[in-house]
Amino acid sequence: MTTKEKNVQIIVDRDVACTLRDGTKLYSNIYRPNNNEKHPVLLTRLPYNKNLPNFSHRYIDPIRMAMNGYIVIIQDVRGRFSSEGEFEPFVQELKDGYDSVEWAGALPYSNGKVGMFGLSYYAFTQLYAMMEQPPSLKAILPAMTGHIFEDAFDRNGVFNLASSETWVLDSVATDYLKRKQKSGYSEALKEIIHDLNNIAEWHTFTPVNLWPPANKHPELQEFFRKYLHQEFTKQAREQINFKGNPNELGMPAYHIAGWYDNFLGPTIRNYEAMKGKQHNQKLLIGPWGHGMFHSDLGERSFGFNSAGTSIDGKEDITGLHIKWFDYWLKEEQESLPEDDKPVKIFVMGENKWRSEEAWPIERTIYTPMYLHSNGKANLNHQSGSLSFEQPENEPFDQYVHDPNHPVPTHGGGVLFYNGRNAGPRDQRKLEERDDVLVYTSDPLEEPIEVTGWVKMNLWASTNAKDTDFVVKLIDVLPDGTAYNLTDGVIRAKYRDGKDEEKLLNGEIIQMEIDLWATSNVFLPGHSIRIEISSSNFPQYDVNPGTGKTLIDSTEVRTANQKIYHDEDHPSHVVLPIIPRSE
Repeated sequence: MTTKEKNVQIIVDRDVACTLRDGTKLYSNIYRPNNNEKHPVLLTRLPYNKNLPNFSHRYIDPIRMAMNGYIVIIQDVRGRFSSEGEFEPFVQELKDGYDSVEWAGALPYSNGKVGMFGLSYYAFTQLYAMMEQPPSLKAILPAMTGHIFEDAFDRNGVFNLASSETWVLDSVATDYLKRKQKSGYSEALKEIIHDLNNIAEWHTFTPVNLWPPANKHPELQEFFRKYLHQEFTKQAREQINFKGNPNELGMPAYHIAGWYDNFLGPTIRNYEAMKGKQHNQKLLIGPWGHGMFHSDLGERSFGFNSAGTSIDGKEDITGLHIKWFDYWLKEEQESLPEDDKPVKIFVMGENKWRSEEAWPIERTIYTPMYLHSNGKANLNHQSGSLSFEQPENEPFDQYVHDPNHPVPTHGGGVLFYNGRNAGPRDQRKLEERDDVLVYTSDPLEEPIEVTGWVKMNLWASTNAKDTDFVVKLIDVLPDGTAYNLTDGVIRAKYRDGKDEEKLLNGEIIQMEIDLWATSNVFLPGHSIRIEISSSNFPQYDVNPGTGKTLIDSTEVRTANQKIYHDEDHPSHVVLPIIPRSE
């Protein structure tokens, strides 16, 4: 802490009203220096209660930011906790974001410049406010969030089941019902607590649109229906007035992501969409889960300096915020540090931070690794191999997908209740299942770095009308431990995009499966592995094989799946390999 910081006293104003254009009042807690100077504003807008430090402060220190010359405003969004109005997630954050920014910029102790910060939904509020182009908004710092133009809980037409059900019940229901119900709230609260304690069992309920934890409360039914069908995000996109490319807005943005965050792909795509020809975008990716910035995640430890409290041993996340906003919001700042490159990533395996000039990394060599069955049908789930050699005349591999017994989620970029099941975890128990195919390379003699977008080109067929394919990229240690790095899923009927539904008739189809991204050095003695299955439950809803979904149906049928890897159907994963310096 500097001498300047020690001498600053902070005033905390609670429940300060912001009146929106329609007369609705939103309430904020404000942290500000106790002096007569005017300062820039840092605003965050959340639906989780500004008075709860675990949510309002989360991963930053508002006192420290105020001591560095900022007015820090933490605001309950419309219809949540102390704020007035009806809560319609995402939809309301465009106009409300504009009004809140301009209100903050006009406060008597503000210098008229506003920055926004926050994680997850709080980052959505930044992106939507940005699209409304409030004059006072000068820079943002969105962390671990969805894409501006995509549904928040949908991946290639596959529903993020556990994340969605958890968010409605854990993050929304209590305050929503408290505001709606005239009486009986204490009983409703007991029901919610009971259902949260048993949410793993509730994830198995079908059809999802009749999910009892939400539908037993009449006041919550319509909200759940709209949320389930992504109506809120669709309405929000329809209200966006700006129709150009986000990079044309020229809004400086620092994007924070985690290799095991459930919003990893969308966060990186936000960066890519906004960087354009601008030089005012930054991207930081750590070995983190959603809102989890510790050095340990899942079953792995990445070292002390991997944590958000000691990024590369040089910076913590609050300090990162202060430096970013100092440059864009304070008159005396002339430049960022000369060695401050646009992209900073944590390279797992070696467990080191590295700065880069661009994402994707320009020196990337996109390299295919092909599936093989070693000359016989892969009826044994462990018999497949993975190599840089193209396949020739090889038989297909097969397995049976039973929707009643899906492959359970074990780690990955998940958003489960209380952060359960997130991160890297040993996959060997799952690989013993007969409905999981495993393809493993020989142990490596030299290290191979894989950093960037990972894609799977898969040729497959099924006897079902529709099915899913799940692909995981695995780092196999010399002792056999198999840690998941990243994964992807595709709903076969949407193989050509969600706007075109194509049911299957037993034909061989080619699919490109987006596994999102990772950064990992496969060390000597390690092997590269690909897993293929047809479910990852409850992270994703199970495909019933009927052409419908379990959102509004309960009928299921088993699916006989065939995976092809021959001269005409060379199934392969495309790895973004980074050449190693001598």
